[in-house]
Amino acid sequence: MKEMMKMMIVLSFICGIAGITLAALKQVTAPIIEEQVLTYVQAPAIESVLTGYDNNPIKDRRKFDVDGRTVMVFPALNSGKLVGLAFETSGKGYGGDIGVMVGFDMQGAALTGIGITTLKETPGVGARVAEHGYTTQFRGHSLDKVDLKKNGGDIEAVAGATISSTGTVTAVRDAIAIFNALKGKLAGGWS
Repeated sequence: MKEMMKMMIVLSFICGIAGITLAALKQVTAPIIEEQVLTYVQAPAIESVLTGYDNNPIKDRRKFDVDGRTVMVFPALNSGKLVGLAFETSGKGYGGDIGVMVGFDMQGAALTGIGITTLKETPGVGARVAEHGYTTQFRGHSLDKVDLKKNGGDIEAVAGATISSTGTVTAVRDAIAIFNALKGKLAGGWS
């Protein structure tokens, strides 16, 4: 009985040390992982949806609370004036959530485009929502009536990928709602 108690104490001690080590490792690597995601996932999407800026949207990013959730906003500034912004939302796809970076033009109140940041869709079918032909439909699109043609909008779904197409449109519509909520907070500009 003493041997079993001794083994349980040693095993508990080892598990405790392992747990503390993993927690510390996660805390140390979290900022590094965030920086890698910003640099290699979000930055290319931001560059594809924002134009005409002279700042670094990643360095100038800020978090906003909108309807109970935190949104990371990437500003496009030209000579210190806010000309556009981008942020990421997601929609439900066939293989999981589809991350969509959505860009907005502040003057025309229109979409400047979308970029797919993450997806787990079927290669050759649902993954085609990340291709140029589908994503360019959103460039310059007004903020109203963003929907698939089958639902009365003017966005052509990817053939054979209705769920993926619906997920991206849902993400864009969610982004429009967030943008409309943010407009009041950004009326004074970006400072």
